[in-house]
Amino acid sequence: MKTPLKIASISALHQFLGLKKPSNPLISVFNFDEVKLEPETILSSVTTDFYVIALKKECAGGKCKYGQQYYDFDEGIMYFLAPHQVLHFEDVLLDSVKGFVSIIHPDFVQGYPLASIIKDYGYFSYSANEALFLSEKEENSIMHIIENISTEIEANMDSFTQDLLVSNIDLLLKYCDRFYNRQFLTRKKVNSDLLSKLENLLDLYFKNEKLLTNGIPTVQFVANELNLSPNYLSDMLRVHTGQTTQQHIQNRLIEKAKELLSTTTMSVSEIAYYLGFEHPQSFHRLFKNRTSTSPLEFRQSFN
Repeated sequence: MKTPLKIASISALHQFLGLKKPSNPLISVFNFDEVKLEPETILSSVTTDFYVIALKKECAGGKCKYGQQYYDFDEGIMYFLAPHQVLHFEDVLLDSVKGFVSIIHPDFVQGYPLASIIKDYGYFSYSANEALFLSEKEENSIMHIIENISTEIEANMDSFTQDLLVSNIDLLLKYCDRFYNRQFLTRKKVNSDLLSKLENLLDLYFKNEKLLTNGIPTVQFVANELNLSPNYLSDMLRVHTGQTTQQHIQNRLIEKAKELLSTTTMSVSEIAYYLGFEHPQSFHRLFKNRTSTSPLEFRQSFN
């Protein structure tokens, strides 16, 4: 696998893409139409030191694949990158791509509340797994905000400029968050299939007694098995079930624990180790928190 192209500054990205020097070294918006590269330039992977928010509208001359799978949507498709993440392309000719790119250096939002919450937007870790698909109406809403950001960047800077830009960035991220939650619902069939796959995965894990040999399955393990990012999986489950992946795994553990407590003579400590807990106290604490009764009290209720 080739080493990703590392781009440390917004100015360096502009230079690489043949764009004019950015008006502000910490924030920029450009259209793919403005990119000036050799026609046959192919980029396989890239990593940056800044946030990237991009909307792809067309992609000819190569495969546009965002994540582990292809999707059945023809509308605009957005992807998001946090600093130091890697975005992979599959034989994409950059001069054939249509859409916009908004790039924001973390230093630009320092001193604003957004600096501490921007990483809470889970879609910044979806980039290698799940893109955002926009309806025409949603795309228009996004483009309106992007145009406001672009206009403000190019205007003469005054004491209001940074405040207005940060406000628009915050608004853009909130809209994207809304549209991602809509996507969880409109892609109900796809997400129902994922729920079934998750249940089957945990069923197999429990039946093969991997709890005893490998321990409790982690969120990262489950997400990897489903070709999703941990954040996307948890967000999807939260929308459809009201619980995160971690809570979902814990539910299955409690179900298995109840089965063992009511149908076997194994001690509580033996059950704890069988279920992958390193310490019986951890099992006891989780069971009581989730059922409001201790494992021993639960067992005694069957006598």
